[in-house]
Amino acid sequence: MEADETLLRILACPLDKGPLVLSAGRDVLYNPRLRLRYPIVDGVPQLLPSSGLRVSTEEHERYTGTAEA
Repeated sequence: MEADETLLRILACPLDKGPLVLSAGRDVLYNPRLRLRYPIVDGVPQLLPSSGLRVSTEEHERYTGTAEA
């Protein structure tokens, strides 16, 4: 198990306490239920409720892999 996997099991969204998804670029943690992204700055997740940024439909599809080809 990678460190990323272990860390993702521990980290949770500060608003709904659900799991987060690590983006492919590994600079964002994403909550697909609330459509919020939390930045990772210098390797440290910024998980304050005020740090969550709402994403567009296009970004949501990109983060979840549901974009149409």
